[in-house]
Amino acid sequence: MRVRIFVLRLIAVAVTVCWTLTAGLVLLGYRPGGPVDFAVGMAATLPIFIAAAGVAWPPLTRSQRAYAGMAWLGLGSILLLVPSIADVSEQLVLRGSQTLLPSVEAAYPWALALLGTSLFAAFGIIRRLLGESAMRRTRLVRGTFVATMLAVAAGSTFTAVAMANELALRDQPTRSSRFGPTETQTDPPACDGPLSIGSTARVQARFDASLDGRPIGTIDLQGDRAGLDFRWLAYAATTRELGLHGAARIGPGSWVREPFGGWRRADAAEVDNGSLDRQTYLAALGPGTRDAAEVSGVDVVEGARSRHCRIAIDGAAFRDAFPQIAWLVGDADLARWRGRIEYWIFLDGELGQLTGSINGEAGGIRDGAVQATIRVSLTATERGEAVRLDPPTR
Repeated sequence: MRVRIFVLRLIAVAVTVCWTLTAGLVLLGYRPGGPVDFAVGMAATLPIFIAAAGVAWPPLTRSQRAYAGMAWLGLGSILLLVPSIADVSEQLVLRGSQTLLPSVEAAYPWALALLGTSLFAAFGIIRRLLGESAMRRTRLVRGTFVATMLAVAAGSTFTAVAMANELALRDQPTRSSRFGPTETQTDPPACDGPLSIGSTARVQARFDASLDGRPIGTIDLQGDRAGLDFRWLAYAATTRELGLHGAARIGPGSWVREPFGGWRRADAAEVDNGSLDRQTYLAALGPGTRDAAEVSGVDVVEGARSRHCRIAIDGAAFRDAFPQIAWLVGDADLARWRGRIEYWIFLDGELGQLTGSINGEAGGIRDGAVQATIRVSLTATERGEAVRLDPPTR
């Protein structure tokens, strides 16, 4: 019996940690400027107390079958929570902090996880209150009733507070955003409609890749672009490259930087494909490439409304759009690779955010490897604002 108690408590601790991570993300990341931002975060902590009850009073049973059921109830909640935590993290960090309430398709894992957590805790609470001698059917009925009440109370409280906060945000005057206009009465352009890039932009990008499920490196890039001119630095930590890369084109001059060396003069051809969001737009999102774009709805990214779109892409176009991936996969043939790009068109009709991934056979990257995946995220903010680009120095 002691072993069973230990296992059930260990599962309850894991569930509690998952709910704590979720609440922490909302408390720290959900700041759209509403009147009850903090209350939304506090409402997200309610499942923590439910899960903690399972730590204090694990749902111990004498039957081996019932014990296995309780264990799988807790494990199932964990399996639902882990990918959901990743989704909410992406929503808060990458897609903006407003419109926290998910769609029905995205909400059901949270609802099932909350119900599973409540059942796990409620059966332990009822066992504590009624004792081990109570009839099994009585404990099952009362435990189910208590679990339903706990799940409904926690879920409805969070939903009500989050909805009230977002309704208040809708009625507040809009403010500027680094992603673009913040009007609320205008719809963003269609996914297959006109799309452009800003006359200037501050660009950030991150690349990472995995080989047969194992990471092979990351690249973090930051830079500025003004028309055709640009300057950026990228730190690569991969199995092929380690150090700081850079490229710049300012007027008639071109420069490149390689690891463990300073800037050096370069031919224009060496930096032609390094124009940041402009290169991505020309290679992957130009006219004619978005005729079959899939519409994923309207998102609000840091207060700015945008159309969320998705297209398919092949390996050749992906390499042209993001030449920096050579530091991850070298000159491997990506012709038969396939993937997708998600992009956001803001009210000014400009590209402001993009994510993408592509995968395919990995034999050209490493002998014996089967499959590789490359992922990218890119933002182009402060578009149209004044940018000063100074020529690099050693």
